[in-house]
Amino acid sequence: MKPRITFLTLGVDDLEKSLKFYRDGLGLTTQGIVGGEIEDGAIVFFDLNNGLRMALYPRKSLAKDATLRRTPPSPTEFSIGHNVNSQREVDEVMAQAKKAGAKIVKPAQKTFWGGYSGYFQDPDGHLWEVACHPGWKFDD
Repeated sequence: MKPRITFLTLGVDDLEKSLKFYRDGLGLTTQGIVGGEIEDGAIVFFDLNNGLRMALYPRKSLAKDATLRRTPPSPTEFSIGHNVNSQREVDEVMAQAKKAGAKIVKPAQKTFWGGYSGYFQDPDGHLWEVACHPGWKFDD
């Protein structure tokens, strides 16, 4: 398999609430909820960077589409890493997330690997790590 991961879909309990968190709170660009006229079709898309996209899709619809039984969510199954260039940027993103309604689960701090990071959960419990790595730099 060639690693062509281009899409990340997050199962959410309240599509409108999650849309507001990501669009209004974190400032991600979207056209809003689309596909609402189709049963189990309502979804939100965000263009991130480098061809990566993120979608918000109701958990019940995702379970139905995948033909799996809906199970309770677990925030420790995976995390989404958002990397920035400085400790100041980590602190700014963490503050923005908190203001948007995120739960800060680990305040930003120096790490054992020489960087600086913190964790927050979105309204559905998805875990995000905001980090800066001393050897990595990103173009804005």
